[in-house]
Amino acid sequence: MDSVVLVNLILCVVILTMGIWAYAAGKARPILFTGIAFGLFAITHLLNFLGQAENLSLLILVIRLAAYLVVIYALYLEIVDKKNT
Repeated sequence: MDSVVLVNLILCVVILTMGIWAYAAGKARPILFTGIAFGLFAITHLLNFLGQAENLSLLILVIRLAAYLVVIYALYLEIVDKKNT
């Protein structure tokens, strides 16, 4: 068992949960998108933890790329929002 991957998986799920929770409490969309990105990272950690990383390396690459793009979009939303206020 790879403890580093397991810790990363758990922390990603916690951040996803907190992002959804904060958004439901009326916070900004960038928080939700950041949580979603970490949810995507959690999927890749889960695949790695289950020993499927080698078999699904292209899928993991695509998921991680999507997650990074979601983070970039969340940061963009925050920057644009701060500029307009």
